[in-house]
Amino acid sequence: MPKHAISPTRHEDYPEWYQQVVRAGELAEASPVRGCMVIKPHGFALWERMQGILDGMFKATGHRNAYFPLFIPLSYLEQEAKHVEGFAKECAVVTHHRLELGPDGRLIPTGKLEEPLVVRPTSETIIGAMYAKWIQSWRDLPVLINQWANVVRWEMRPRVFLRTAEFLWQEGHTAHATEAEAVEETLRMLEIYATFAERDLAMPVWKGPKPSSERFPGAVDTYSIEAMMQDGKALQAGTSHFLGQNFARAQQITFADATGSESFCWTTSWGVSTRLIGGLIMTHADDDGLVLPPRIAPEQIVLLPIHRSDEDRAAVLSCCESLKMRLEGSRWREEPLRVKIDDRDLRGGDKAWQHVKQGVPLRVEIGPRDLAAGAVSLARRDQAPKDRQTLPVEQFVAEASDLLEQIQQGLFERALAFRQTHSAEIDNQAAVHEFFAKDGTHPAGFAHVHVADDPAVAAALDPLKVTVRCTPLNWSEDPGTCLFTGKPVKRRSVIARSY
Repeated sequence: MPKHAISPTRHEDYPEWYQQVVRAGELAEASPVRGCMVIKPHGFALWERMQGILDGMFKATGHRNAYFPLFIPLSYLEQEAKHVEGFAKECAVVTHHRLELGPDGRLIPTGKLEEPLVVRPTSETIIGAMYAKWIQSWRDLPVLINQWANVVRWEMRPRVFLRTAEFLWQEGHTAHATEAEAVEETLRMLEIYATFAERDLAMPVWKGPKPSSERFPGAVDTYSIEAMMQDGKALQAGTSHFLGQNFARAQQITFADATGSESFCWTTSWGVSTRLIGGLIMTHADDDGLVLPPRIAPEQIVLLPIHRSDEDRAAVLSCCESLKMRLEGSRWREEPLRVKIDDRDLRGGDKAWQHVKQGVPLRVEIGPRDLAAGAVSLARRDQAPKDRQTLPVEQFVAEASDLLEQIQQGLFERALAFRQTHSAEIDNQAAVHEFFAKDGTHPAGFAHVHVADDPAVAAALDPLKVTVRCTPLNWSEDPGTCLFTGKPVKRRSVIARSY
């Protein structure tokens, strides 16, 4: 194994491999506060790319950004019984608003609040309270608002990006005059998430409704996108919830229709989080570190000048600056290419390996010999680190966008092939048990089965640590009988172990 490769490998210890990829890629690290993370600049640059693309997609469908309080009065959560029950064990609660120095020199909380404040685990209740004030008639609808924020859910078993006590996300909250409009909104946002995952993250997903046992607390229906990670487990990468009139009734979000009759609004909520960075890692990274699809990479091309003398340095850097300008004048998928020159005073091999571990799609080395030949030495992150090709500068400039497209599509196709290889249609309980009996070094994957939306199914799958992930909307009807209840069902669902 190369000395710079990630250790342990994916097959030796997948959870530890994941932590080492995060560390080597300089994405994040644990903070002094248990369960929280510090997102480092490279990791945050990834989140900014995701944020920018999604924000544009939201605004293109009529949504606007706003911001709501971090603190939610406890009484607000109590208004929707299922909601508070679902989040009660994860809530952080503020009970005091002042610190005073005690006689022993220790700080003592004082100034007890009249009503405890919950640090938001999600914002349906506080946003609903504002919607109840803002919405008076049908002319005020629909309300289409998104917020980019942080939330707190007290995790007992944290893992960087995947499950942390505090994380970053976006949460959309909309109110509508009719049930049909709200359902349409729910499915529209699900489609936006699926498009983003596949087009930009190169992450194949199944999209569809979740069973009632996996539903968002207080929702009528929850839809998700589900991606397969390289250990065969599912990652819920985004959710869109049809809330019906449940929250509107609890918070008195009403409107007068065109006839003057008062009705409750129909509401939705939907969100994705920094968990997507974890999904990106586990979909594409290899035993040399992070692998980034060019669409989401903060830098798509890094230019690495190689020189041994001041004279060589000046000539090589001048060439790099000229090449950078030319590349940035090119466009790929309607955006200028993102190019960086790494002229740090480090050994060329050390610099190259750092960019390998950080997943930069294209590494381009230029030294005096390349300069004399009018060529560059090119390495692709989707290929082995030692695989290189020499191209004339003019050819590289002309083909750079095509190379990025090849990498983007290749990563998606690779992930899709992995999912197909690790999926199976199963038609009896014994085969389900056999499929998920494989040990951790041989990932099981997704089983496509007939199951009813029934608590008995969740109970039967629980000993295997398997859940029903979703019933894909884009699957054809395939009538069958539930393996665990005998009830008739119209199509198969995906069951898997999950994060």
